[in-house]
Amino acid sequence: MLKLNNEFYLRADVLQISKDLLGKLLITKMNGKTTSGRIVETEAYAGITDKASHAWNGRRTNRTETMYAKGGTAYVYLCYGIHHLFNVVTNKIDIPHAILIRAVEPVKGVDIMLHRTGKVKADFSLTRGPGNVSKALGIFTQHSGASLLGNELYIANDGFKIAKNTIIATPRIGVDYAGEDAKLPYRFIIKDNPYVSGKKTDNVK
Repeated sequence: MLKLNNEFYLRADVLQISKDLLGKLLITKMNGKTTSGRIVETEAYAGITDKASHAWNGRRTNRTETMYAKGGTAYVYLCYGIHHLFNVVTNKIDIPHAILIRAVEPVKGVDIMLHRTGKVKADFSLTRGPGNVSKALGIFTQHSGASLLGNELYIANDGFKIAKNTIIATPRIGVDYAGEDAKLPYRFIIKDNPYVSGKKTDNVK
């Protein structure tokens, strides 16, 4: 198993990185507890030109400053005051590209995930949707700004292969405020995976 390196995250094409993240393992090692899940759904946000991005038009706040960090940094923000949403910062410093991890398929530490989420049964809702991903894997806003090259929170390649014809591109979810940019095919899913959130068949390619 190989941890993803700088070269993976520093590339310029946020859409390609979003697709390349599918099938990779998101891993957390916190308080002596290891959990991991295979990434099955991502959403790309293309920085200052993307009206759906927190960094659209060069917006910089205490929260979004992390998006301007070097690729390979975690960006975690609070949604509706409840959900901690984990994003992967990509590209070079001051180019605020980011990728939201919307769903994973549990691989290791399911019992730990159940405890963290308060669930009794490991059904598909355990890690379906970005809020559930973070809750199950123990990711919080305190991890925003953390390097994904460390040993607590990182993404790895275990050799799992995905056929290109099983990757589907669709519009993103919940970004209607972005006008025409809401229609961009910047969400990527693995076809027929039961952990994928939202619609699973809107192939716009």
